[in-house]
Amino acid sequence: MARCKEYTENGILVLETDSRHLEDGLLRAAELIDRQQPFVILLTHYKELLHTKHWLDYEQLSQLMGVRIGFVEDKDLVLGLPLFFRPVPIDDYEGFVHGALQETLYHAHDDTGHSLADRVDKVLTNKWLGFPILIAVLYGVFELTFAIGSYPEAWIEKDIQALCAWMGGILPEGWLSSLFIDGILAGVGAILTFVPNILILFCLLVLMEDSGYMARAAFLMDKVMHAVGLHGRSFIPMLVGFGCNVPAIMAAKDIDNPRDRTLTMLMIPFMSCSARLPVYMLFVGAFFPRHRALVMMSLYFAGIALSILFALVMKHTKWFKQPEGDYVSELPQFRKPTWKELGKHVWERLWDYLQKIATVIIWASIVIWGLTYFPTHSMDLEHSYLAMIGQFTEPLIRPLGFDWKMSVCLMTGLPAKEAIISTMGILYGGDATLSAFTPLTAYAFMLFVLLYFPCLATVAALKREAGRGWAWFTVVHSLLLAWIVAFAVYQIGSLVC
Repeated sequence: MARCKEYTENGILVLETDSRHLEDGLLRAAELIDRQQPFVILLTHYKELLHTKHWLDYEQLSQLMGVRIGFVEDKDLVLGLPLFFRPVPIDDYEGFVHGALQETLYHAHDDTGHSLADRVDKVLTNKWLGFPILIAVLYGVFELTFAIGSYPEAWIEKDIQALCAWMGGILPEGWLSSLFIDGILAGVGAILTFVPNILILFCLLVLMEDSGYMARAAFLMDKVMHAVGLHGRSFIPMLVGFGCNVPAIMAAKDIDNPRDRTLTMLMIPFMSCSARLPVYMLFVGAFFPRHRALVMMSLYFAGIALSILFALVMKHTKWFKQPEGDYVSELPQFRKPTWKELGKHVWERLWDYLQKIATVIIWASIVIWGLTYFPTHSMDLEHSYLAMIGQFTEPLIRPLGFDWKMSVCLMTGLPAKEAIISTMGILYGGDATLSAFTPLTAYAFMLFVLLYFPCLATVAALKREAGRGWAWFTVVHSLLLAWIVAFAVYQIGSLVC
């Protein structure tokens, strides 16, 4: 028996769909929507669906899909109404249908006939269980990153120290020796130490993405995004932003509504991209060894929470105030990632990261070394050009508990956040985590790094996709927000501790 059929009546394309097998009919509906072909859906055998103790919120499904949905018994009434058709964007037909039914098809406690994947989805996307499971998964990801990565991290650090000692033995004292040892090796080596941790984190995140779990996280966030006038589709670029903000901004171009598209792009810099990870790992490992995963999670969730608060404020301004639209959060089927695809996606991310180290970070290390080495022709930090710059800006960040060295580190992080670690490697040497910082200043510093001035590539992407005005707006508001948040954390923490 056909589970769906099409015909034309009164000049209107009709898609009759068996309520007991909705997936088949809605897949065809997704194709018609994607082709922008106006039609109506008439449900058959709906009473049989009710007998299984399932029911469909067909009115909400109609709004989500942008198509009028009625019952075959009311055909004349439905076809007599003005045609309602509002095409919605679809990337994946199966994910679109699965996501739409996940929001509108209500199940009885009896799971008879449901596949294992359906039962798992019912748990992972549950409004009460979904978020605790997501938190537990992320906790496991960060804990594994630190637990496994600590071994190669120690090996690389030892090898870099040995390389510095070897070069010190073969190069005569002078500016060339200092350039290689105190500049390039100290700066680049400080970042290379954390490459194993970053590689492990990339592997785990890609595994979550390729398996389909990240799509479940976006589905969970759909309700939260609706609270600020957006939808789950806006959260997908934000998830991409955990890798790099630039491709995340490009991914937001797929959002049809121009206001939602721009607002989503403005929210992306709040996401903790991989460039910030070395900073987090340095301070979390040094000052919070017993709660590493929890502190890392707090930074990620702080970025998400502040981005949502930012969107809530912006939605009440004249630029973004508009009626909320309905949208289906696509929910693709679970997939079994292959080693080939997993390796390909991880390598792409790691290669981008290594290229940045080989270009931006090396040049940043050379510049920082030069400002430190001159005019005294020695690594006399207190009388260097770098100290002059840092001491000039120190009054601005002293209320946050930061000294001039921290100010310089933040400034060098403007082109790329990884440069913060290379600067620390030059300024503090092997004692980067033990001098000047306390757990409170370390946490305030990480929050500042999370929130202030996105890298130059992100600013350029915002300028290209959202306009010069919004790019400058992001630069200014991010600096102000970073200062305010770090100030509040440090001052309140100083009173409590």
